[in-house]
Amino acid sequence: MTRTSLSRHSIQTRQVSTLAALGVSHTIHFAARWFLLCGAAMNHVIESKALRENYFVSFYERRQNMVRMVYASDATSIVNLRMNIYAFETLCEILETRGGLCSTKNIEVDEQVAMFLHILAHNQKIRVIGNSFQRSNETISRYFKLVLNAVCQLHKDFYKTPIPVPDNELDERWKWFKGCLGALDGTYVKIRVPASDQKSYRSRKGDICTNVFGVCTRDLQFTYVLAGWEGSAADSRVLRDAISRPNGLKIPNGTYYLCDAGYANAEGFLTPYYGQRYHLNDWNRPPTTPKELYNKRHASARNVIERCFGLIKNKWAILRDVCYHRPHSMARIIIACCLMHNFIRTTMNHDPADDEVLDDHIEPQDNHDNVINTVETLSGWNDVRDNLANDMFNEWNARRSHLAH
Repeated sequence: MTRTSLSRHSIQTRQVSTLAALGVSHTIHFAARWFLLCGAAMNHVIESKALRENYFVSFYERRQNMVRMVYASDATSIVNLRMNIYAFETLCEILETRGGLCSTKNIEVDEQVAMFLHILAHNQKIRVIGNSFQRSNETISRYFKLVLNAVCQLHKDFYKTPIPVPDNELDERWKWFKGCLGALDGTYVKIRVPASDQKSYRSRKGDICTNVFGVCTRDLQFTYVLAGWEGSAADSRVLRDAISRPNGLKIPNGTYYLCDAGYANAEGFLTPYYGQRYHLNDWNRPPTTPKELYNKRHASARNVIERCFGLIKNKWAILRDVCYHRPHSMARIIIACCLMHNFIRTTMNHDPADDEVLDDHIEPQDNHDNVINTVETLSGWNDVRDNLANDMFNEWNARRSHLAH
């Protein structure tokens, strides 16, 4: 064999050896990758199974938590959510079918609504609610806003349509006020605002709060609420805003609302006589003049709005304590509290808050002494009030004379 042939043979031999070595290396590398992929797949299966188990365990625990907080008994539900189980389930159905709420793979509608009501009822911080419901702060905040939007969107369904007092009314409190739709007044709700805005939100008593204008029927249900005005805003500005809005307060001709002496006695607004005994706790002796008797009966009827404010503040701690929400959100929260108050009164046979707020409840901080400038006092409307006062007094004297004989 020639030298050239030997050289070619050795080169070919080395090439074959190299290819064989490369083949073995590729085989080992492929096998290693296959084992790694199999291991990763097995880990994924194990992790997925563990995640599924954790999900089902956490879902089960959360449902058990809902049972403890809501579904255990009506008493438990009322303490935590301010409504019984039937009312809660009805509310969830309304918000789901008409309000646009929907369940997700992580949270059911009833848990969303329960978190919302719990925040209103107890005014607890998001992280406290998150610990109670075993949810993250982001989840609590997100679903609170969703439920709040759903409730406010259904305000027409929850507000009460006012009905005038009929001519044949027999209730002693209301029979003199034929055509009356209810009563109106304002109240204050404390809020947190930046230091730069505190001056405009400071009320006459020095509290940082928002001015809330409310209108209610004689059966203690709200027909209109305007929230969001600064605590320093005069009642005249708030009322002007309420009656000037396209969807604001509407008073049909021939009807009126009872309001306190801080408002003008004008068409649509029937006020007491200024400078006479008025508040219910002032009557330690019988009235002696037509104006006093009128004021006493006016106060007894108009007190429904004071009691409404007392009921919602007693029911929803978020309205009586300094809240943790921003002012623009707080206005919608106040309206939602009033709407939920209406819902409870129409759904439950008995509202437990009725037993905790006296019939002659007076809001101690509501000394609304501003004069309404949106309507002018009319002599004709003053005559209506004078005639009503005289009729009351004559009937009252005739009854007393009859009883004396």
